[in-house]
Amino acid sequence: MLSAVNLYLQKIMPYITPAAVVIGVLLNDWLSIYVFLVPWIFAFMTFSGSLGSNFHDLRNVMRHPLSLIICLVVLHLIMPLIALGAGKILFPGDEMTTIGLVLSFVIPTGITSLIWVAIYKGNVVLTLSIILIDTLLAPFIVPLVLQVLVGNRIEMSPVDIMAGLLWMIVIPSILGMCVNQWMNPRKTRKLEANLAPFTKIGIGTVVAINSSAVAPYLKNIDVKLLLVALTVFFLAVLAYYIGYLSGKLSGLDRASNISLTFNSGMRNISGGAVIAITYFPPPAAVPVIVGMLFQQVLASLTGSLLSKRDRAGKKESRSAG
Repeated sequence: MLSAVNLYLQKIMPYITPAAVVIGVLLNDWLSIYVFLVPWIFAFMTFSGSLGSNFHDLRNVMRHPLSLIICLVVLHLIMPLIALGAGKILFPGDEMTTIGLVLSFVIPTGITSLIWVAIYKGNVVLTLSIILIDTLLAPFIVPLVLQVLVGNRIEMSPVDIMAGLLWMIVIPSILGMCVNQWMNPRKTRKLEANLAPFTKIGIGTVVAINSSAVAPYLKNIDVKLLLVALTVFFLAVLAYYIGYLSGKLSGLDRASNISLTFNSGMRNISGGAVIAITYFPPPAAVPVIVGMLFQQVLASLTGSLLSKRDRAGKKESRSAG
């Protein structure tokens, strides 16, 4: 039964997060009191998502680190700088929105990227390793980049952000890897399969609760909110394209390039919302929450485009032959 539920939830993933945002906004008075549960739910999600990798996978990727290095540069250098520039140009004088944009594109790659990589036959081991390494580095990279890019604009505690990321992401990831490394493989796969539907439910729950915390800023749909949504959307599209182009220019094989594309474009946006709401004023969380509306939909569209491109390439090859 859990397997059937998981398959159904996987099919409706593009709609779970937008629906959760709407639910969070509409039921904000009831849901906002449960914000304290979010770090615990998120830690569970990270543990579940890490059950598919172990220390051997980590070692194998470190032997050929090109894809990993490219992905980290796109995630934590190129896109945050572009987001900062977009914020300064489009929202002059609005520091909270600019900080929110940077935060949206400095957070680690999304755990759910693994689902899309598997669907479109990308390199699953590479994806797991990128997620794992980026997750382990996040407590150090995220506060550092935020401090460099926007630290002089707002009071924030990099140490507190680091501690929060360690608790929500790093410790659960290491626990998941340890289970995979030393537990019976069949039992590990069964545990991973049994937890998978609860992870997807957890994503919706975290998004709904976080959305309730910033509901007052989302209820009044005005020109500024629409501009924020469009900006986040186009920056996300750009992140996918930069990831794809970087893979092509680096000569990566098709499976690895698919992994790089999804890992560059998708973000651990639920984690970003937790950071934004916990450590920053609510207006800074608006771009992150808005990004939840279309992250899964955009991933689905990207997969469709990659499939069409593959089919076109195979057709050209047959014609040439």
